[in-house]
Amino acid sequence: MVDKKEEAMSRGPSATWVNKPEPGQLPKGVTHHTFYSEAQQEDVGYCIYLPPGYDPEAAKRYPVIYNLHGAGDNELHGFIEMEVLDAGIREGRWPGMIVVLANGGMRTFYKNSYDGKFQSETLIIQDLIPHIDKTYATIAERKGRCIEGHSMGGRGATRLAMKYPNIFCSLFNLAGNVPRTLAGYDPASPDTYPNNYLGPDKENYADNDAFELLKKNLDDIKDKLRIQIFCGTQDVAHLGTVREFHEALVTAGIDHTYLEIEGAGHGRKPIIERYRDIWFDYHVESLRQAES
Repeated sequence: MVDKKEEAMSRGPSATWVNKPEPGQLPKGVTHHTFYSEAQQEDVGYCIYLPPGYDPEAAKRYPVIYNLHGAGDNELHGFIEMEVLDAGIREGRWPGMIVVLANGGMRTFYKNSYDGKFQSETLIIQDLIPHIDKTYATIAERKGRCIEGHSMGGRGATRLAMKYPNIFCSLFNLAGNVPRTLAGYDPASPDTYPNNYLGPDKENYADNDAFELLKKNLDDIKDKLRIQIFCGTQDVAHLGTVREFHEALVTAGIDHTYLEIEGAGHGRKPIIERYRDIWFDYHVESLRQAES
């Protein structure tokens, strides 16, 4: 079964690169900003969570979690997670961390389009991350960066982590499809996704395939990038490819955490509420191990 949001890809991707929050919309500790993306050649919005006690003038540096939104969404997302994190930091459950809520465009799957119109991968990797490291008191190294996302965001986070394992130390994919993009290459169907987005060059499909990237970058992933994957047993549109990627990780000998949540569907809020007391434990342990 194909996810309805993914079916919408046949209508083509779209993006509103700056989305201003309504008064009172942002949770405690979260502010909205823009940066100029050289890749996209325009301003792009993001939200950022800064923990209690954050002082840009102090010597303390903070790890950063990059949170990628689902299809049809934008930078005004992830607010449930930010409320959970802020409460946990204030209660002493987790150390102070920065979270960036990125905008990757609607239904781009965080890939660059071959025609250059959407440069969602490059604007995250080459524009947003350097901007955050330049602007805020971050640990500007692999040992201080995590990436995560739900649905399209989990899919994008997984592929980006497989492609750039030396940038991130931790990945959390929440119910994000992991398709075999290379298998979609069909020069006889140039108007059908993914061919209408990735173009005529077959190598571009391998370069956007998490399974192929896993094999290509195995030495930089194994024992270096910690991976956590959650998916509900009732999430029939996503569980199949998620399970297949889990099996690929097992075959590759990559230690990871994999959980199929009994009775859960695709919605992220019920899953977060179920596991809210441990929601950021995995990233925290990843950061601890990367530091040691």
